[in-house]
Amino acid sequence: GSNENTNGLIRDFYPKGTDFNTLSDAELAETERLLNIRPRATLGFHSPHAKMTELITGVALAP
Repeated sequence: GSNENTNGLIRDFYPKGTDFNTLSDAELAETERLLNIRPRATLGFHSPHAKMTELITGVALAP
């Protein structure tokens, strides 16, 4: 279900049939950024970015 919901959100930016090969990396990165700051009901109305930040805070990441 989560994957289907994300596909629907992507369709808000790009209609069905969009050739993603014609989009720049910057355009796709901006879409990614906007989707990652959008609150989601499944995350208790937190954004994916906020939830990930919460989960990795204080965790030592390998170089």
